[in-house]
Amino acid sequence: MLAACGSSHALAFKDVSRQLRAPEFPRSVRSIFKTRAKLTDYLARAMPGHAPAVPPIDFARREAILIASGPRSSTGYALRVVSVRETGSEIVVIVRERTPHLGEPVAARVTYPFLLLTVPRSGKRLSAHYQGRP
Repeated sequence: MLAACGSSHALAFKDVSRQLRAPEFPRSVRSIFKTRAKLTDYLARAMPGHAPAVPPIDFARREAILIASGPRSSTGYALRVVSVRETGSEIVVIVRERTPHLGEPVAARVTYPFLLLTVPRSGKRLSAHYQGRP
């Protein structure tokens, strides 16, 4: 997949997901935010009345990448980063969704798996993919 994009290299990222308190993303999200105002506005629109505060991100030097899978039926779901790569024109993020196995002890309640990553500011567009999905 990446070979067709030309050369690419691994891109250092920071996972700041734990700093975003109790988000409930009602639908799948794959977005890059270049300013605090844009991320704040998105959170306010996605979760009217109970949007979490944006964590301390140095938007002068970094951009935020938000990937959310939408609501899931139990605590057995999670997202993890497989890779973050930079090509000539884009930042490519590959994530994997962990799903619970039959018989696994999980709580039956709605959860909202997500990742909030930061990467060095580049101005490139985001390409985010779930490993194992079309």
